[in-house]
Amino acid sequence: MARIKDVAAHAGVSVATVSRVLNDNPSVTAETRDRVYAAMSALRYVPNAVARSLRTEATRTFGLIIGDILNPFFTQLARGVEDEARRAGYTVIIGNADERAEEQDHYVRTLVGQRVDGLLICPTAEVTPLVQELVSTGRPLVFLDRTISGLDVPYVRADGAKAIAELVAHLKAMGHRRIAFASGPATLSTGRERTDAFAAAMTEAGLEVRPEYMAAGDFREGSGRAITAHLLDLAEPPEVIFFGDNLMTLGGLDEIRSRGLRVPDDVAVASFDDVTWFVHVDPPITAIAQPTAELGRRAVRLLLDRIEGRTGESVALPAELVIRRSCERKGA
Repeated sequence: MARIKDVAAHAGVSVATVSRVLNDNPSVTAETRDRVYAAMSALRYVPNAVARSLRTEATRTFGLIIGDILNPFFTQLARGVEDEARRAGYTVIIGNADERAEEQDHYVRTLVGQRVDGLLICPTAEVTPLVQELVSTGRPLVFLDRTISGLDVPYVRADGAKAIAELVAHLKAMGHRRIAFASGPATLSTGRERTDAFAAAMTEAGLEVRPEYMAAGDFREGSGRAITAHLLDLAEPPEVIFFGDNLMTLGGLDEIRSRGLRVPDDVAVASFDDVTWFVHVDPPITAIAQPTAELGRRAVRLLLDRIEGRTGESVALPAELVIRRSCERKGA
């Protein structure tokens, strides 16, 4: 097994520098950090915290690493995880990756160092050497909400394809034809899945998928607003904007209202992800609701299977279309 001095030699740095990288010391440059990570991957180096944890006794704790703590989806997901873990006699320690691979790895190292019995991770787009090592060492691990191609890790996620098809059919029945989709990033499985499902549903409904109506954001408010501005500035703007998540929807609503436009008279709005405040805006927002709390509960059960030596099966739970007034046509 490779040692820390082997990593240092391979990367052309000192052992102290490798140690600083492993401890997320901000003094390390990005170029040096990348060299060290590349060396760890090439040598299949397992950080001491990981190796040590494989020999420890159970602590009755889980680690949960979420994508963005400011996103209501993830807070509700965490609540579902906590509720189910508590029933099973476990405590949950939560880390916020802020959609950054280096923050995700920081929490992986910290949680493994705390000797958690298993990890639930909403993975970032980047496959890091540390996550690869977790998989190769067989540590109890479940991906939640998202998956990563090429890694054999059980997962719990929502399947929104049927609900997206129902939304497109609803929009068509309302008389809408020019439908835009503000998706999440293609680097994330959720972004790809929703984009593919939207394109397939539009084709099945006999509606044109116009390239200028397809734009990718980052599942955050600012990108939703920027995409909406771009779409509304087109020579022929869309009649409907379907947003890939709730925060992008919020940003889109801000841009629409800043222009003095009205929903749905000037532009209709729909969202993937339903949140409680959607029913309190005027008009209430049509949304695709994920079974968020149940995703968290099922993920805990699957992780317990892994901890107790059972295989456990990956789970895809269906999302549901919730029709409200934000997609009505004038005079309908």
